[in-house]
Amino acid sequence: MKKQSILITILISTMLITSCGKDQKKSATTETESITATTSDKTNDTIHLINKMTDTEKARVDMHDLTLLDQTPKSTKKKEHTVSVEFETRTKESALQELKESREYMTDKEYKQSYKNIKNSKGIYPYEYIKYILVDGKIPYYQIPDEHYDGGEYTLTMAKTDENGETVFEKNGKAVFEEKKFKNFDEYLEYIKSDLKEKFSCTDAEAENGAEQIVAAHKALVNKSYEVLPKGTVDPEDPDYYSIKDPDADYRDQWEYDKESVEKIRDSIREISIYDEEMDVEFQAEVTLPADYDNNKTYPVILLTDGVYRFGNCPEMKAAMDNGESSDVILVALSYSYKLNGRDEENRFNHLILKRKELDDFITDNLMPYLGENFNIDYTNSTLYGHSNGGVFAHYAMFNSDLYENQPFGKYIIGSPAFWCLYEDPDTLNLEGYLNDYSYFDRNTELKKSVFLCGGSKEDPDYADRYNGNPSTLEGLKNLNERLKTHGADVTYKLYESHHWQYIPDMLLEYQKDTYPTK
Repeated sequence: MKKQSILITILISTMLITSCGKDQKKSATTETESITATTSDKTNDTIHLINKMTDTEKARVDMHDLTLLDQTPKSTKKKEHTVSVEFETRTKESALQELKESREYMTDKEYKQSYKNIKNSKGIYPYEYIKYILVDGKIPYYQIPDEHYDGGEYTLTMAKTDENGETVFEKNGKAVFEEKKFKNFDEYLEYIKSDLKEKFSCTDAEAENGAEQIVAAHKALVNKSYEVLPKGTVDPEDPDYYSIKDPDADYRDQWEYDKESVEKIRDSIREISIYDEEMDVEFQAEVTLPADYDNNKTYPVILLTDGVYRFGNCPEMKAAMDNGESSDVILVALSYSYKLNGRDEENRFNHLILKRKELDDFITDNLMPYLGENFNIDYTNSTLYGHSNGGVFAHYAMFNSDLYENQPFGKYIIGSPAFWCLYEDPDTLNLEGYLNDYSYFDRNTELKKSVFLCGGSKEDPDYADRYNGNPSTLEGLKNLNERLKTHGADVTYKLYESHHWQYIPDMLLEYQKDTYPTK
């Protein structure tokens, strides 16, 4: 039997999120340009931080041995999905209003016929219909076949998107719709899994879970085996109702590192689970200590954002200390708990760019003070590193550092900052703030931090389709360097013969050796 229905995809708050990073693996790099401007030495006065964690956050923080290498048992039992629905009463008047609101998606003939059918109907209205379907407490992203669908041919009508995933509109502003036909239910489910992986960078397990949710919802509609929610329960404006991720997933397999190398230094690593109440996110920090760590000595920290990638550099950075190529530092790779995918561009964009203030609050007033309570830290000489989206964050953190009582960093690495992301939604993403360096020099006569700016000399073409006439990655980096030099800042600017991320491992080692030389 044929089944055709119109899907108006519910707008998800993360539609503007697209990749500002790619899979990151080691690659050799070569120096191509180096410019250094130094103005003054930094003081070595001891800095102490105040821990501003809430009682809830303090109760949940936990430091333990490394668990990244632990095997995660995979259940052979299929997950039981819960399905709930919210009904609404449809009257003839509300049906006509809904028809009017859907006018742009219909031909004149379809509209007139539907209008006539509703007007002339007798004994139909009022009636109850399912307004919302929730699977595992979330509104599914994909269309659910109704209870009459028998598993045969299926037609999906959906908004047409361009190569960048953006909805295509006609000149009159109406969305363009297109049909996708499937031979059977299985083919439709395969499409869902493929689309999840391609459009949202989902893992195989996440894609499988997404398809299973559609199956569970359809089965519940057929069998009427769903929970009925009180009317008004679902708020379609609440972003918490929209998620395509599996809440029971474990993302250890998404971390990039050499298992043998990490195993060798395992005893030097402490793992911290630390919850942030402001963002409602469970973070995780992998702390790599130098050999013969001594609580009577102080050590600078190199805090690496995007820990899912950068923790893999820690064995080599520790080896530089062990071999006497650099003095001792504490390496901290910050990522999410294993329940969140640190490689997911939605997560990275959300916290490194959209919520960069909240992340700055967390690192400045929660994480770094907590580390100082457990390890003896030289904050004055500690470094905050960020790349791509993280580069946007590091720029924000540096130019807002004067607004905090706590001063956990004296140095910053801003690598290949994706400033062009901010132009895509200037108001929401505070483009103006970035362009004037968050008014730092209106509040201060000089930058009281040192900064290392870096990028890949070959990287501009990597995101050429995202610039839209705005400054490219390297242009944004160059402009920042010029602004900093104008203010006499302690800035080093360097380009490596590399694309967007390949230079990072060598850059970090070079920075470590140059900034923290052996005494």
